[in-house]
Amino acid sequence: MIFRTSTLITSILAFSAACPIFGQTSISPVSFKQVRITDSFWAPRIEINRTVTIPSSFQKCEETGRVENFVKAAKRQGKFLTTFPFDDTDIYKTIEGASFSMSVHPDVAMDRYVDSLITLIAAAQEPDGYLYTARTIDPAHPHEWSGPERWVKESVLSHELYNAGHLYEAATAHYRATGKRNFLDVAVKNADLLVKVFGPAPGQRNDAPGHEIVEMGLVSLYRVTGEKKYLDLASFFIDSRGKKNDPARAYWQDATPVVRQDEAVGHAVRACYLYSGVADVASLTDNKDYLLAIDRIWDNMVSKKYYITGGIGARPDGEAFGGPYELPNLTAYNETCAAIANVYWNYRMFLLHGESKYIDVLERSLYNGLISGVGLDGKTFFYPNPLQCDASFKFNRGSLTRQPWFDCSCCPTNLCRFLPSVPGYIYAQQQDRIYINLFVNGTAQLEYAGQKVQVSQETRYPWDGQVRISVDPGKEATLAMYIRVPGWAMGQPAPGGLYRYAGMGRTGFVLKVNGKPVAYTMDKGYAVINRQWKKGDFIEYKLPMDIHQVRADERVVADTGKIAIERGPIVFCFEAADNTMGLDSLTLQEGVRLSAEYHPGKLNGIVEIHGVSGGQAFTAIPYCVWDNRGMNKMKVWVTRR
Repeated sequence: MIFRTSTLITSILAFSAACPIFGQTSISPVSFKQVRITDSFWAPRIEINRTVTIPSSFQKCEETGRVENFVKAAKRQGKFLTTFPFDDTDIYKTIEGASFSMSVHPDVAMDRYVDSLITLIAAAQEPDGYLYTARTIDPAHPHEWSGPERWVKESVLSHELYNAGHLYEAATAHYRATGKRNFLDVAVKNADLLVKVFGPAPGQRNDAPGHEIVEMGLVSLYRVTGEKKYLDLASFFIDSRGKKNDPARAYWQDATPVVRQDEAVGHAVRACYLYSGVADVASLTDNKDYLLAIDRIWDNMVSKKYYITGGIGARPDGEAFGGPYELPNLTAYNETCAAIANVYWNYRMFLLHGESKYIDVLERSLYNGLISGVGLDGKTFFYPNPLQCDASFKFNRGSLTRQPWFDCSCCPTNLCRFLPSVPGYIYAQQQDRIYINLFVNGTAQLEYAGQKVQVSQETRYPWDGQVRISVDPGKEATLAMYIRVPGWAMGQPAPGGLYRYAGMGRTGFVLKVNGKPVAYTMDKGYAVINRQWKKGDFIEYKLPMDIHQVRADERVVADTGKIAIERGPIVFCFEAADNTMGLDSLTLQEGVRLSAEYHPGKLNGIVEIHGVSGGQAFTAIPYCVWDNRGMNKMKVWVTRR
């Protein structure tokens, strides 16, 4: 490896990869530079990402020939060394994650190494801006997915625009982190080529991108450069979909125009990248038709196609959404990248609408089906995230135990760029409104009406429901604190009615200011305290952390007669390592007494659920940490007695 990273830190700031959605939307994310988290759940994971995941991903890019592909492309000779034409993006995504990390934890050695990669990338770029090693290395014999000429297979296999989208995301992140234009100039040169090639004018191409993300990347480039042509091209790519009127194009979200779509279909990662791009463009152009479309699609997803763990994409075939209520457990694909894309989409939906239900979906994905994708060691990964595991079924990219890399390694490198962004989801602001969306120990430095406002949280969430929020303005200020009330605290596991609790348990919450009950109003799922705040003021917020048994809609055949367990935002599973009687014989009596116990030394600190059912004692652990003790059978849903 070319560089070594420095020692552990106890806290970390992070840049938000999913943000920023500025423009005509009235709610803005709080910048990564303003948030410092010091909790025991996220801060260690982000630090392991910085010290282990990012360096090991760079090393894998070297070992597998991904870096060498750029060397060969710069020389215009040799043979493409890796499996897929989109392997270039693994380097882009890892640079993006490194840039986010360097934004808050400067690292001279990493900065130098990243610059060396950027030099290779720039050398591999063709004079007109084209950048795609699978063709540039040997144009006469390109990758079989690429087609004989540029772009001719873009709508199917080539991933030329997908590569461009990740290039733009990485380059804008690097520019924001370092202020250097070396990578941004590469991205701008490539984007200018796309502006010339694609568009409505005679002689221009009208291809719908086969794997979306170029739309998001172009918006990021627009925000950095101010060049409206990039925003216009993003909108053009959205509008290019559905023109062939071909139902077979549903895999690519291309069977009908976006503004007429009303169902989450096809490849789940591509779909949510598209919906995120549509939200981006809608926020900047006030396109009501775009907004109505993604509202309809969102309703369809959460009410019919959403796993209790927050995963999406039921089918291994095509890594795709299934039909309504098609949510198998053993064969559930739930790609890690799909969970990441779903977080991106739902945060954008929150910024557009200001409703807590989008953060409910984001939180469920974040704490369960997303973070399950990386092992506690930071260097082993899941590609799919099924809700049941045994030896009877194997995915094409593995499911029985975590792996250090894949032939298609989009998930490990996507985690590299996503994990540093987590602090960017905690807060948002709209003038005098401060939104507290996630509950994470740490401090945010905000600003309103020219003065600084510090907001701090003290909490052991997600293991405990007590949150102390300190509000410290530079001088007395009237502010509206919007504190999210999670749906699970009000008896609703997830929006859309797909899941329900078997027995309500406690619901509601407690709010106090400076130790005394306080008047508040409810607005779109937020408890709002509007008052004059002064130094030393604090809010006591208590959420009920009851253990809930969950039942699925009866139309979900895979979960008929079964129960799952959750507590707060955490979904639990049963792993063979903790249940020696065997999972096949495990049944759970509805209403059985369950207890929660925190174990600081187990799996980096977790809450376990214990109970006895049918004379059998059982233990459940958080789904996000399963398979960290070697290959194991596992179930989320167990038979109801």
